[in-house]
Amino acid sequence: MLDLKQILTDIAKAIVDEPDAVTVIENNDGDSVVLTLSVAAPDMGKVIGRNGRIAKAIRTVMKAAANADGKKVTVEIR
Repeated sequence: MLDLKQILTDIAKAIVDEPDAVTVIENNDGDSVVLTLSVAAPDMGKVIGRNGRIAKAIRTVMKAAANADGKKVTVEIR
């Protein structure tokens, strides 16, 4: 069983300048998981990327990881 929260945390910490400010909150509801990613305000642009490309890539990777576990995941960035 994959730890989706840890995967998202590792991805986010690799992107930002302040990895200590990265927090992920996980809410489980049966087969669906909602992950809420919070980063420091100056790092928000790095996580979202131009036209949301980085955010879309993060969501794609997380969906692939969740699919391997038979779950559905939603990633919210705040």
